[in-house]
Amino acid sequence: MRWTTEAATSRTPEPASGADAAEPSPASAPAEAAPGLFSLRGLLRSVRTPEFAGMTFHEVLAKSALNKVPPASSMPFRWTVNPYRGCSHACVYCFARSTHTYLDMDAGRDFDRQVVVKVNAAEVLAAELARPRWSREHVALGTNTDPYQRAEGHYRLMPGIITALAESGTPFSVLTKGTLLRRDLPLLAQAAEQVEVDLAMSIAVFDDKLQQAVEPGTPRTAARLATVRAAADLGFRVTVFLMPVMPKLTDSRAQLDEALRSIREAGAARVVYGALHLRPGAREWFLAWIDREHPELSSRYQRMYAGSSYASARYREWLDERMRPLLRKHGLSASADEDTPEARRFARLRAQREKTAAPGAPGAPGGRRGGYGRKIGAGEEAGGSAHGASGGGPGDTTGSALGRTSGSTPGLGGIPALEPLVPTLF
Repeated sequence: MRWTTEAATSRTPEPASGADAAEPSPASAPAEAAPGLFSLRGLLRSVRTPEFAGMTFHEVLAKSALNKVPPASSMPFRWTVNPYRGCSHACVYCFARSTHTYLDMDAGRDFDRQVVVKVNAAEVLAAELARPRWSREHVALGTNTDPYQRAEGHYRLMPGIITALAESGTPFSVLTKGTLLRRDLPLLAQAAEQVEVDLAMSIAVFDDKLQQAVEPGTPRTAARLATVRAAADLGFRVTVFLMPVMPKLTDSRAQLDEALRSIREAGAARVVYGALHLRPGAREWFLAWIDREHPELSSRYQRMYAGSSYASARYREWLDERMRPLLRKHGLSASADEDTPEARRFARLRAQREKTAAPGAPGAPGGRRGGYGRKIGAGEEAGGSAHGASGGGPGDTTGSALGRTSGSTPGLGGIPALEPLVPTLF
């Protein structure tokens, strides 16, 4: 990708030391900044380029790179790094859409087309990791917006971030839809000689036409599977996020069987799956898309998500039951999505308990979290890899975060056997 035309805003404060921006093209015209961005501290300039028609990139100097996850979160990690805000992948279901409203931009087109770039993310992160109080906990990348979206081909923020994490002795994970990950695989392999590195590829749709409709800015599924293979060939135990599973669009037995077959053939070791959830911002955008593209499903989606961001418990149980035999068939270890109403309630209780726990005690702040999901089945031998990951990855468990239950199915991580489900789930 060539960054052939750039445009500077009329407001370009002096950059901090070591973070000088390139001069804009003399022939360029000013780019229009999104409302509210001029009040954003650290804004350097807003740029456009023909390779990204209709998009604007707002380059900022970040004061911090490490983000602490709230204690009440159900996520299995405490720290994240997000070098970008907004995402050109333009996935209609993206849960992070509402975060753009904090910048006085909308959660729809602005999220897809107005991308904030923390151009000094690697330098700031290295400084934060060098602080004596940093405890080298697991850091997750790609949990909000994609670090390997197309603009990364120009900005190249990830090599510096990877290097900073590895040199500080900090284990980390990367979740992406971007095939730009292949560019950094040699660097990630080097990092994995120093720290634990987990790689995950998000692949939700295996039908090309539907994939381009629902994720119009992403690489095609075949290219992502090839990236999984490239990482696996280097010894990584790659996880594939088969999510969101969208009711009546991607949840048939044939569709899930084909998805798992393709994932296994690509060399992945593990799958995390989960039903679609629609938080405010994403909900409105996705349901408008359903109205346009699949009006026959509109009333069903409206009913399912009218009072909750999550698919019904009944549907999620049905999906678990449909997935289990397919996972066994393809010999894949699997975890269910941790972002559920039940997991969130448990996380809130855990956070309350941690407030009173003694330092260093089980459940006290500072304990390491990492990895993805709750393990519900395994079709592989546990063991290490060339890059130090074993089993399902850091923080992987042998049962639900809510504990084992009586009457569970043997060998399926304590998930209870399900009663026959009523035909109408959705």
